[in-house]
Amino acid sequence: MKKSAIALTAFLMMAAAPVHAADPNDDPSNYPTTARVDYVIGCMATNGQTQEAMERCSCSIDHIAKTIPYNSFVQLETVRRMQDMPGERAALFRGVGWIKDLQDRFRLAQVEADLECFPEQ
Repeated sequence: MKKSAIALTAFLMMAAAPVHAADPNDDPSNYPTTARVDYVIGCMATNGQTQEAMERCSCSIDHIAKTIPYNSFVQLETVRRMQDMPGERAALFRGVGWIKDLQDRFRLAQVEADLECFPEQ
């Protein structure tokens, strides 16, 4: 009888304990805050340093994050940096099929984000 009372008490305590949602940053497909902030800062450099621009740029990265997995975003950023470098090594990153496909998917996601977040431009 004592064991069942202990088990019942333990069960009730566990049931009453708050349930914590998983941290979205623990999911490797989610964009970490630093990546989102970096994008927003770059977007604001182009669109103005205003509250409205920050809101629209935040909307834009949210849309992109729904469309492009984070690991693809990282690959794209790496390729962009490599393509901007001078020399033969950078040429290796130009015109490669999977890179072009990734760039095309990202451009489409950006256009969709612009239509959603910057409608009057």
